[in-house]
Amino acid sequence: MQRAEARPRQHPEGAAPGGGGGGGGDRPAAVAGAMDPTGLLEPSLYTVKAIFILDNDGQRLLAKYYDDTFPSTKEQKTFEKSVFNKTHKTDSEIAFLEGLTIVYKSSIDVFFYVVGSSQENELMLVAVLTCLFDSLNHMLRKNVEKRSLLDNLDGAFLVVDEIVDGGVILESDPQQVIQKVNFRTVSEPAAYGFVLFDYIAGNSEQRESVPAKGGK
Repeated sequence: MQRAEARPRQHPEGAAPGGGGGGGGDRPAAVAGAMDPTGLLEPSLYTVKAIFILDNDGQRLLAKYYDDTFPSTKEQKTFEKSVFNKTHKTDSEIAFLEGLTIVYKSSIDVFFYVVGSSQENELMLVAVLTCLFDSLNHMLRKNVEKRSLLDNLDGAFLVVDEIVDGGVILESDPQQVIQKVNFRTVSEPAAYGFVLFDYIAGNSEQRESVPAKGGK
């Protein structure tokens, strides 16, 4: 009778049938906690730690950080410089630095980076990178270079926000991203300006004459 009363304390759901008594009842639970992959590799919606775009000198053009891995702007720029120094002369598309996984690609004089944890699925990060590049490529009419990007920086931030929000991937289809950004630009022109919509709608020649507070 005493043995039957003691069994619940041994957490039988984590122990093998016929397990020993005494301290042996604690071991299965401890081992399960240490070896259970869900303790370390549990899937998370918070896939992306940062997205940034640098010029060919390693200077920041655009950056969005989604956690406190690099809490200050100084730390972020130091990290970006380290990433640039490690990647700008290589042909690879993935790098590992400071315990993080970084996927990247370049176009003319700009470099695109997506950062995740060391345990993150690389294919997910590549999907974000590809969507980002293709969306900007469409927005900038296949002229993805520093000058055109700076001319449309507000639109570039909108593109990033449509792809990732708070580290969570929202969209990986460039066409969907452009449609959503287009809708936001039309519905909230005062908030987001006119340059991006001009590019999408094919009216870039009119952008100089539209007031900054423009409606349509």
